[in-house]
Amino acid sequence: MGSNTVLWGTIGVYIALLVGVGIAAGRSSKSIADLTVGGRQAGAWLSALSYGTAYFSAVMFVGYAGSAGYSFGLWGILAGLGNVVFGTLLAWLVLARRTRAIAAELNLHTMPEFLEKRYDSRAMKFFACVVIFIFLIPYSASVYKGLGSIARVLLGFESDRTFMIIIAALAALLLLFGGYLVQARADFIQGVIMMVGIVMLILYVLKAPQVNWFSGIAEYAKTDAGLPKLDGKQWWALLSLVLMTSFGTWGLPHMIQKYFGIKNDQQAKRGIFISTFFALLVAGGGYFIGSLCHLFLDAKTQTELEAYGKTFKDYIVPTMLKLANIPTVLMGVVLVLLLAASVSTLCSVTLTASSTLVLDFFKGLRPKTEEKALRLGTKLVCLAFIAVSFLVATSKTPILDLMSYSWGIISGSFLAPYVLSLYYKGTNKIGAWAGIATGFVIAIIPAIYKMIDVFQNNDASQGIKTIAGYGTQFAVVAMASSVAVCLLVSVITGKVQGKKNVAAA
Repeated sequence: MGSNTVLWGTIGVYIALLVGVGIAAGRSSKSIADLTVGGRQAGAWLSALSYGTAYFSAVMFVGYAGSAGYSFGLWGILAGLGNVVFGTLLAWLVLARRTRAIAAELNLHTMPEFLEKRYDSRAMKFFACVVIFIFLIPYSASVYKGLGSIARVLLGFESDRTFMIIIAALAALLLLFGGYLVQARADFIQGVIMMVGIVMLILYVLKAPQVNWFSGIAEYAKTDAGLPKLDGKQWWALLSLVLMTSFGTWGLPHMIQKYFGIKNDQQAKRGIFISTFFALLVAGGGYFIGSLCHLFLDAKTQTELEAYGKTFKDYIVPTMLKLANIPTVLMGVVLVLLLAASVSTLCSVTLTASSTLVLDFFKGLRPKTEEKALRLGTKLVCLAFIAVSFLVATSKTPILDLMSYSWGIISGSFLAPYVLSLYYKGTNKIGAWAGIATGFVIAIIPAIYKMIDVFQNNDASQGIKTIAGYGTQFAVVAMASSVAVCLLVSVITGKVQGKKNVAAA
């Protein structure tokens, strides 16, 4: 039996399993609450693995792990540890229980709805709807690109697009079956696959002749490629990567809404430990593998990678896996691992963006719309979102840039008014708007420069290209500035009439 037959057979079993879950779970999804927050019945394991699989996709495994390893060697592992400590453990400790309590008390389904009720501002809700829908598209596109590079290297596709279409169809099926409930149950299965797969992957990468277990890593650490001496600019780039990929999740609606569906406070507490363990295994393992990339990149391999152009870093990890001589069956498991992680993230992002647009924007304009029409509208918008994301993914933009624009603009805008409102009653509408405006304006700068470069057929000046490539750094500045401005303006302006004091819930 040929290796490709085994690989496709493994993928086929995975797809059949997800379709089965979709059919079974979709029958119990009847209301708009079932579609968006699973009826608020998700237990600790379901919530934690849904959070983790939405967090870590092929974007992390392929885009960030490969790029960090190439640029920083073993120092790139710090990004994975940051994701564990700040992006998962601290996020659940600080946000999960309070967000769940407020969402249940006020019957919230989306993040814009949270902002509207907290700050008594319909305009804020509408602005959030538009920003979230538009700027989750680049993030969704980055997921496609991650999977496309895998298919091109490991499955021998001449073009990334064919495999992208398969992923789009699978995500569409899961969402059409029933939304959050189907997605969460699929996430549980995918989370288990990811944990088993990453352990096996680490073991085979370690035993590869290029690495030679921990003795080889010790020798690697003595080289400039393994532990390079970073200058100030490089340390700032690494720190920005750690902070954006960790604290960026604190303002992303598809991550925040995972807390909305938790069943009760006890399940939220248990979810802290489960999600942290998952992150340590998956994020820690993913960045660890990426940090070893220079052991696989001889002159010939480097030349082959450079043939991919400016997106060559997106192909580093798939090339490593190909060179590690991983058994065909295990390679099938690895492909399913990356497929599972990415489909989960894609579904989560798509459902969040689409439900936000339909429930908060369209329903806000037409409050008397029937629930049946809202469910149908959400599913149709999901299909449109998937199609547009696919088109964006066909552009020649590196995964790292696409994700940094998306996370920077959305978290830069909404992290401050969301997080501060949970703990500081004095956060008011004026402060929230000031924080939103500050974060949005700063984070959108590199995205604008990227659009200028695109419209000039990638022939813009070097200065424009440089700023376009600083999406991660701008994202970190946007988030920090937004928090500072939101807090400062709220303190200066004092209490504003009409502010909803739900922060103590």
